[in-house]
Amino acid sequence: MTPALDRLRKEQAFHDRQAAQRKVTFRAHPELLRVSDDEYLDHASWIRPAFALLGDVAGRRVLDFGCGHGMAAVIFARRGARVTALDLSQGYVSEARCRSEANKVSIQFLQADAENVPLADESFDRIFGNAILHHLDIERAAREVRRLLKPGGWAIFCEPWNGNPLWRWARSSRWLAAKEHTATEAPLLATDLDRLRRVFPDLAFWGHEFLPRTRGLRACDRWLLRCWPQLRAWCRYVVLQLVKQGNTFAPRTTVVSS
Repeated sequence: MTPALDRLRKEQAFHDRQAAQRKVTFRAHPELLRVSDDEYLDHASWIRPAFALLGDVAGRRVLDFGCGHGMAAVIFARRGARVTALDLSQGYVSEARCRSEANKVSIQFLQADAENVPLADESFDRIFGNAILHHLDIERAAREVRRLLKPGGWAIFCEPWNGNPLWRWARSSRWLAAKEHTATEAPLLATDLDRLRRVFPDLAFWGHEFLPRTRGLRACDRWLLRCWPQLRAWCRYVVLQLVKQGNTFAPRTTVVSS
């Protein structure tokens, strides 16, 4: 078995196992499958700004790249997008489908490898992913994202960032180590951004959560990042914008910090 195939199978098994554990909860409490927009958009400081960078998705074809539980896909569908939700894990695709039914929205689902998506070139106006690229061969994934985007379209990704030694320590400590991780995933580094720029030369990124996530520090965090944008390289998460320059326009965006 090649290293790439071994990685793929381990990732799939890990997330199928997580989805199976979650399925027990949803069987007992199906009401938990329902989700409000604000509940998802505000569960982490980078999600709402990332959605803002996508712009108006009504009537557009949107790919939820590594959809996981499917909450983002539900919100895109509520906003009038034509949504396809893709994930490697069949267990998570099943959960996301149940969530779409519970929230009464229409979504097309696909179980597939994000590095080799069985869909036509230039299929999507927007692509969104939350905590997915750091599970993948980042350059192969970037080429696939570019292939799937229409000219003038763009992708937004939210990814854990490893540029700050204090956050690296926190991830290895009890503070953040309680969250399960696969053996092959790793938060992004500057070298990963270099790989992405080989495919998307105009890559832009914004940092979120320079300070630990607490209600009392959130306003201070926003102020620090607004006054000293160079601190974005020391944050916990980054939001990435990958633009496929093409026929008519490139998006005009406002820098958004946490």
